[in-house]
Amino acid sequence: MKKFSFTLLMLVLSLQLFAQSADTSISDSVYATGKIYVVVACIVLILAGLLFFLFTIEKRLKKLEKNSAAKN
Repeated sequence: MKKFSFTLLMLVLSLQLFAQSADTSISDSVYATGKIYVVVACIVLILAGLLFFLFTIEKRLKKLEKNSAAKN
């Protein structure tokens, strides 16, 4: 019964995706005004910051592992 109710819930939630209208005025206006480049630049900047953060954490972690292995 739990699987059936979960499946029914997912089906109902997915039906809302098809209820969207075909009018894409927001995306058309973003492309038309050239603001899409600002959106893409922001996404690239955020991803670059996350990658930089992850690489610095990795570098620090390797340093800590090396120090821990040297003590043992």
